[in-house]
Amino acid sequence: MADKEATVYVVDLGESMADCHNGRDESDLDFAMRYVWDKISATVAASRKTWTVGLVGLNTEETDNAQDREGLEGYENISVLQDIGPMTMSSLRDVRSLIQPSHSYGGDAISAVVVALSMIEAFTKKLKYKRRIILVTNGESPIDDESLEDVASRLNHSNIELVVIGVDFDDPDYGFKEEDKSRAKACRAKNEKILRKLVEQCGNGVFGTMAQAVEELAIPRIKPVRPFKAYDGALTLGDPSKYPSALSIHVERYFKTKRAMPPPASTVVVNTEHGGLSQSQTLDEEDTEMGGIGFSGVKQMRTYRVNDPDAPGGKRDVEFEDLAKGYQYGRTVVPFSESDLPITKLETKKVFTILGFVPFSSYQPFINLGETGIIVAQKLNEEAELALSALIHALHELESYAVARYVQKDGAQPQILLLKPNPALEEEFECLYDVPLPFAEDVRSYQFPPLDKVLTVTGSVIKEHRLLPSQDLNQAMSDFVDAMDLSGYDEDEDGKPVEYAPIDETYNPTIHRINQAIRARAVDPEAPIGPPAEILLRFSKPHEKIIDRAKPEIEALIDAAKIKKVPAKAQGRRGRKEPVKPLSGLDIDALLGETKRATAISADNAVPEFKQMLATAADDATVERAAKQMGEIVRKLVRDSFADLFYARAAENLRVMRDQLIGLEVPGLYNGFLKGLKKSLLSGELNGDRREMWFRYVLGAHLGLITQDESEVSDVTADQAKEVCRADVSVYVEECRLTAG
Repeated sequence: MADKEATVYVVDLGESMADCHNGRDESDLDFAMRYVWDKISATVAASRKTWTVGLVGLNTEETDNAQDREGLEGYENISVLQDIGPMTMSSLRDVRSLIQPSHSYGGDAISAVVVALSMIEAFTKKLKYKRRIILVTNGESPIDDESLEDVASRLNHSNIELVVIGVDFDDPDYGFKEEDKSRAKACRAKNEKILRKLVEQCGNGVFGTMAQAVEELAIPRIKPVRPFKAYDGALTLGDPSKYPSALSIHVERYFKTKRAMPPPASTVVVNTEHGGLSQSQTLDEEDTEMGGIGFSGVKQMRTYRVNDPDAPGGKRDVEFEDLAKGYQYGRTVVPFSESDLPITKLETKKVFTILGFVPFSSYQPFINLGETGIIVAQKLNEEAELALSALIHALHELESYAVARYVQKDGAQPQILLLKPNPALEEEFECLYDVPLPFAEDVRSYQFPPLDKVLTVTGSVIKEHRLLPSQDLNQAMSDFVDAMDLSGYDEDEDGKPVEYAPIDETYNPTIHRINQAIRARAVDPEAPIGPPAEILLRFSKPHEKIIDRAKPEIEALIDAAKIKKVPAKAQGRRGRKEPVKPLSGLDIDALLGETKRATAISADNAVPEFKQMLATAADDATVERAAKQMGEIVRKLVRDSFADLFYARAAENLRVMRDQLIGLEVPGLYNGFLKGLKKSLLSGELNGDRREMWFRYVLGAHLGLITQDESEVSDVTADQAKEVCRADVSVYVEECRLTAG
């Protein structure tokens, strides 16, 4: 039977909760509600009808509770904001609108606990429930402690857990203490003692400070998983139906490790802006399950069509029942009808039988193929427990694994499992662990050259080579690996080694980041989602202590490997590339006899000379001079071109000019030249009508203005460049249409 819970949150909404304290930029109420919203949203995400939630407001403007309606005194300014019941997205957002600080401070926290206690007693009656009251307050409103013992006795009698979390409450265990408590809030220290005394008198109570509670929210909560029995049957050695001496043990198999998946997303459609449904939509059961909050579920419908020349539109609809499955065979498809499909499946029977045994030394861990299972004897079956224990101890003493064929149920695909013994040594659990083994088709065999020798084309083996690590390098790498050992990177209080990244503290950042975002968006759809929790990024890089400890080994490894930093191809920020010096330190220009820098660009060899002039440019003026010369060459090619004879050559020069100036981060030189070239081409200044050069060879080849998407230093946005091109093309097309007409 599913576990049942009844939790009532008592939230202080007094006037003082609107203030900010201890350097926080959020009010005490917002700070406290971070904890409350996280707990409530976790309940909503669980989607269990047996997990019920209630909400009581303390220090509210109005009074709304059963005790006050009965005429009892001391229950003023306490309101039941939500009765105990299942929490949904709709109710979560309804409650969120009620959480606002009031102008009242006369409510009694003990009385509010009594209201919550009565709600739980009336709802749960004598049924089996996990009962809990969570009180969140800053303790600044007066508290009457006359009935403290009676309230504690009633809480214990009803087996209700009382959790008191105070904003800026002192907690020596956590290490938080507010040194200077304001005189205007002199009653806080007294109230803290009263609430702490109440918790201590409760057999099941927790008292803490809100700072610790909020800090612990960053620790991911792992969803508890119930044991899932994957197999319940006989584990055999031999065939018991044929041989009386065959071994048969009744066992049960459960998952030990199974990959956790992030929560899936559903496809929804947003309703009208007022949260209602459009005319073509109806509110059905699916909408109700999704909360009905401004969206509804999407229903999908699939149709199947085939080519048919005689049908309207050349396609004809077919029913799903008329389809057949086909398997690709070469470049054709082999179809199978529904009646033939069983032929393609391997007929198997449920079985779990041992095929043989292999020694520990012959097994390589890299062939583990999937998730791990655990095999135990059938519950309350002493004969099976004794037989399985004997098998486990025999495997352990012989240092052997068992290899078994496993079929989970009739018709399932067979698997080959490796069974590892785990005897009950000291306090360990006696069982068999199993991992799937690959079939021949699952193994990927690749050939790589060896790392410890060099094989020549003649077949000889070379042990010493410039591409092979030396003995010093091997030793340095070995020392570095030992220094980076994570199993004992630190010591605990008793001097025992502490592991750096234990499995139970290594959380999947993808899963918990998605859960964090979902909870934040569920509570407040408009608020921005905060950054990932630090605990999720803790193991994204090596710990500083490990790096510091291994620093000598790292430096020794760098020296042994003769590692040198290769300079990056940095771009000059002043209009030219920074010269890159070769690692050898040699002057390449001097060796090649090129001592003079290029000062002019010829039209016959424009592209290489332009690149050379930019590469040897010593200042910005040289870059500008090179761009100007290349621009004149482009203009001359267009001016001298008969029809479009030289257009392609001019466009190629323009492309090289554009790419080089982008790399030098001087897009302004190109954009300025291109604007002048456009004016000359469209006005006829370059010996006639040259508009084809602009529209076909410049815009058509994407040689337009350099935008900020291509160079950060450009002052032209992508929208501006597109607008210029769009206007130019529209004018050109219209003129061509008129000319053709």
